[in-house]
Amino acid sequence: MPSASFVPIDRLAVDAYAIPTDMPESDGTLAWDATTLVLVRIEAGGKRGIGYTYADRAAAVLIHEKLAPLLNGHDALAIAARWQDMAHAVRNLGRQGICATAIAAVDNALWDLKAKLLDLPLATLLGQARPAVEAYGSGGFTSYTAQQLERQLGGWARDGLRLVKMKVGRDPAADTERVGLARQAVGPACGLFVDANGAYSRKQALMLADAFAQVDVAWFEEPVSSDDLEGLRLLRDRAPAGMAVSAGEYGYDLPYFRRMLEAGAVDVLQADATRCGGITGFMGVAALCEAACVPLSSHCAPSLHLPLCCAARPAIHLEYFHDHVRIEHMLFDGAIRPRQGMLTPAPDRPGLGIEFKEQDALCYRL
Repeated sequence: MPSASFVPIDRLAVDAYAIPTDMPESDGTLAWDATTLVLVRIEAGGKRGIGYTYADRAAAVLIHEKLAPLLNGHDALAIAARWQDMAHAVRNLGRQGICATAIAAVDNALWDLKAKLLDLPLATLLGQARPAVEAYGSGGFTSYTAQQLERQLGGWARDGLRLVKMKVGRDPAADTERVGLARQAVGPACGLFVDANGAYSRKQALMLADAFAQVDVAWFEEPVSSDDLEGLRLLRDRAPAGMAVSAGEYGYDLPYFRRMLEAGAVDVLQADATRCGGITGFMGVAALCEAACVPLSSHCAPSLHLPLCCAARPAIHLEYFHDHVRIEHMLFDGAIRPRQGMLTPAPDRPGLGIEFKEQDALCYRL
């Protein structure tokens, strides 16, 4: 390492990869058949950090053309300065959306690089609050048949996951039956979550909250649009006891999360470090949650969020999302699997604890 206090960035590279799903997938408001991974590699001090986002390939173009020139030659250890430089550079482009995901991928790579330069696991560098974090299995897509739904959710429960989540909202008239099938598949002891992705109206959501409570649904995610803060507050106030209302996965900056907390819109706030400005942004959301006495849960990208949720004091669990679990175990060496429902960072692997399998990913490269 050139200096204890200044390590110049030698190189930044970015690529995008499109990975087909293993079968057609949909939720309450969207359908898809592939997931795009945008991966950043940053080299400095003889080490290479990796970071990623699940976004559009446009994020890779933005990183290559707009963000990389800002970083080359600058200090890899001064992550806050690099983050501010990137945020200022996209002012006229709009910091939300693609710009936020691009910044996130670079920021994530910088944190991985810094931990590797210091030869520390990222959870240790951030300041570990707990040795492991609970994972909840997430999938149960609305495109699944009843048999596929039961097989996936029931399989997670048999494998030791104590919490599972399914998608609802595509066909509200069928959702009560589908959720009942899911409860039978996972048994009475497994926590059951539902995610409508904002598909319901306020009155539909209120009615279905009562119906879902009959089979002990403990979590109602985005029962209405996450832009409808009054509607979320209504659901939070009137949902059956024991049912948490959650949202936040579409947050790209701290003011978004502050508004959601100030509105009293959620029992649990969600944040996604592949969207909200990276690890820097995610830890900022954790501070907001702690100040507001609201728990935090991470959205998707489990390999990235594992060290963050072990370090963020308000974190209660992370999403073990089917698509991203599949991709991360295909394309990253070191991706962790749950044991008895818990994910534990590897203590002997610096940084995020994962390395990209370049050759395995070539066939998906855009």
